Amino acid sequence: MPKITFIGAGSSIFVKNVLGDCMCTPALAESRLALFDIDEKRLRQSETMLRCLNQNLGNHASVEVYHDRKEALRDADYVINAIAVGEYDPYIVSDFQIPEKYGLYQTVADTLGMGGLFRGLRTIPVMLDIARDMEEVCPDAWLLNYTNPMCIVTGAVQQAANIKCVGLCHSVQVCAKELLEGLGMPSDDIIYRIGGINHQAWLLEISRHGKDLYPEIRQKALARTDDHNDKVRYEFLKMFGYYVTESSSHGSEYVPYYHKHRYPELKEQYHLPTDGYKNWANGKAQYWKEVNDLIENHGLTHERSREYASYIMEAIETNHPYEIAGNVLNTGFLIDNLPEKACVEVPCLVDGNGITPTHFGPLPEQCAALNRTNINMQLLSIQAALTGKKEHVYQAAMMDPHTSSELSIGDIVKMCDEMLEFNKIYLPNFN
Repeated sequence: MPKITFIGAGSSIFVKNVLGDCMCTPALAESRLALFDIDEKRLRQSETMLRCLNQNLGNHASVEVYHDRKEALRDADYVINAIAVGEYDPYIVSDFQIPEKYGLYQTVADTLGMGGLFRGLRTIPVMLDIARDMEEVCPDAWLLNYTNPMCIVTGAVQQAANIKCVGLCHSVQVCAKELLEGLGMPSDDIIYRIGGINHQAWLLEISRHGKDLYPEIRQKALARTDDHNDKVRYEFLKMFGYYVTESSSHGSEYVPYYHKHRYPELKEQYHLPTDGYKNWANGKAQYWKEVNDLIENHGLTHERSREYASYIMEAIETNHPYEIAGNVLNTGFLIDNLPEKACVEVPCLVDGNGITPTHFGPLPEQCAALNRTNINMQLLSIQAALTGKKEHVYQAAMMDPHTSSELSIGDIVKMCDEMLEFNKIYLPNFN
């Protein structure tokens, strides 16, 4: 049975979902589950919870806890990564607060923008350390990365390391369903086609029993007059022609149109909260209360979720094909009109041969154009992390759609310098 190593195993509820999925999958139920995290308390919470869950699901798996990351990785067949580099307070808080001093407001700040840039800069060195360990002790393992910023972190590993790596997200699985349900349309028996980049992939086709649903979707979306939370995506549908995978609130910070000094009313009009991080600590407290409740509940059980990880491992172990949306390098131009070094999100076939990306073809030019504005920043962020050169940090920020639409070059440089100084414990090589 395979050894499945989970790096960042202190994320207990996510660990329950992903490794609980494995326990519910016959081909994976007897796996060795190796847990590693730098936070001993959270690691032990996850261990206790998984042992309880494993017992209740038949006690087929083995649960192992490691304090040495390389040993946790040794002989692994699959490595699931869900790390966060930098504590919520002060580092994630600073990803919001320093840009706010310069007039930049973000909603989530983990994918693009100044928050995405610095989260990526903090995370890439750790990811490359993990990859180097994998090259040494489990060179044939697949790295299944769930850590954001997805394109920046996954792309850096795919460019700079010699391991098998795919980035995984949740947005493609729910995109079409969310769209149809929001319009009061049934979501059963649909076929769809999605491609682009993570958090900005495009629903290009959607049908039921051979009937194209887009004419009805566009008509209903344009006619909708109630006050709802998907207004940015509806506007993208109207202006770019297609619905996009990421939520309106999160997706609004990847473009220059919504968080504007001159148009403060847009925040309320489009329901774009920019102070959610201030309540994050309360949310985390509730999260850990849920974890403790799960641990104390000896009747803990699990039903297989939609997360891709267990389906990928099952398909490889059994050679029964399965299709996922994977984040992979655009090698050979999987998407014809995006850069070859870009990390793109396309359908991938999974079977006994591993994960094989499929050729998607070109995007509608307007969709590719918007993707490229994000890719420019992503590639420069990766270059900054790999070279340790400040100028590439400045350039990444200068190419970020939101940042460049609001600030002068001088203020961008000052802001970057302030954030580099604040993060120097994680970024000692920048000078």
